[in-house]
Amino acid sequence: MKRALVLAIVVVAALVAGWWWWREKTLAIDPADSVQVARGRVLYATHCASCHGAQLQGEPDWQTRKPSGELPAPPHDASGHTWHHSEEQLFAIIKHGMARFAPPGYKTAMPSFVGVLTDSDIRAALAFIESNWPLEIHQRRAAMGGR
Repeated sequence: MKRALVLAIVVVAALVAGWWWWREKTLAIDPADSVQVARGRVLYATHCASCHGAQLQGEPDWQTRKPSGELPAPPHDASGHTWHHSEEQLFAIIKHGMARFAPPGYKTAMPSFVGVLTDSDIRAALAFIESNWPLEIHQRRAAMGGR
């Protein structure tokens, strides 16, 4: 009886540890994870590149408002400001759209991806974006507390 209880505890502990490892792995944005980056590359091409550019270059003159009042889509390469934001902020903007976080009256074409991309999809897209940044950007971002 005692042996069965110990075995049950060991099995439950192993299952919890495995679940925790899986949960942390699937919640991480890891630009060094080639599988996540490859998946993110496909997702980015499908859902992001039409606005932010196939090479992450953004729309031309991205800091000047369009006649509609919207700002053009910014670049996600090192020339833009994406890396200035924390992963949590970027995740939330992609998931919920920019309008949720902008001041009243702010015009944006950035949609919400709720129901379009899973949380794992969003993390993969961000891993792809981050994988394209040079070491200097990763270091500057880390110094800012962005990662």
